[in-house]
Amino acid sequence: MGHPAAVRPSSAFTTVDYDKPGKQIGFVMIPHSPHEDAWGVTRVPVGVIANGKGPTVVIEGGNHGDEYEGPITIGELIRDLDPGEVQGRLILMPAVNAPAAMAARRTSPVDGLNFNRTFPGDPRGTITEQIAAYMTDHVLPRGDAFIDLHSGGSSLDILPSAIIEPTDDPELAKRNVAAVQAFDAPLTVVISNLGEPRTATAAACRAGLVTVGTEMAGGGKVSLDALAICRRGVRNVLAHLGVLESRHASPRRGDGLILELPGPKAYVFATVKGVFEPFHANGEHVREGQPAGRIHNILDPGREPETLHYQADGIVYGRRQPGHVEPGNCCLVVAARYEGSIA
Repeated sequence: MGHPAAVRPSSAFTTVDYDKPGKQIGFVMIPHSPHEDAWGVTRVPVGVIANGKGPTVVIEGGNHGDEYEGPITIGELIRDLDPGEVQGRLILMPAVNAPAAMAARRTSPVDGLNFNRTFPGDPRGTITEQIAAYMTDHVLPRGDAFIDLHSGGSSLDILPSAIIEPTDDPELAKRNVAAVQAFDAPLTVVISNLGEPRTATAAACRAGLVTVGTEMAGGGKVSLDALAICRRGVRNVLAHLGVLESRHASPRRGDGLILELPGPKAYVFATVKGVFEPFHANGEHVREGQPAGRIHNILDPGREPETLHYQADGIVYGRRQPGHVEPGNCCLVVAARYEGSIA
């Protein structure tokens, strides 16, 4: 269990007692004084289920407010799990980025920030930075393991998968891989976010927590298939960690194959403004240099479309959902067989 060198002063408080046995449902309260509410708070929902001795597992959903399978799954755990079924403690946060979740947006409507690019946060910063700081200083240090449930959100449709967050700690890397494979998603993918250190999973690894991520479909909707995978996978991991009995786990389905996003070459970015026409569906095998799709200028029909090409061999892992694109938008993502070391 990781511990910060010092807890930064914060005005956040909570209506639950993390050390109390049983089941509690309440809020993390962060004072917020906008024009409409002089002495109000931003409320981040939290459930705590604790019983006996065992690890503490933090499960987070709603990191982005337009991703829904995780929040549904966590809400069901809060309602359905009896404390007697648990050995250890669950800290359950179905809508951690509460302002974004209420607005069904990737970023917060309050400060425009992407919660998953703000860690370790700032307890004296904007609302998004304060929530990240609370997670960094008060939630992750209590945990032994962290499950961060994502999907592709409004802009991407991604093949349902469990995600390995790279770490420089070899022992933690082994435990991460074991936990992610226990989730037993159709795909297991190593995603480094191009080395981005400000994500929740990167912060959890720095704190020494066994860390599991997911990408559960997307497209701004609830996928029934992905939701079933998410429900089953979370219970599989909790059984793997010993928080739930083995009867809560499902028989293994996966083949153990690990994929990765091979750096910048994994991505196909829009080069011009227009309407993107993809050439392949998710899951199709593609080759480096192969045409990936084209961008149409519908206001200038005499202009030939701009053709985009893949930069890596692999399978189409994710596709942009909205047809309209601007230069720099992510249109396609390719996942390749992982050949390297996890650590």
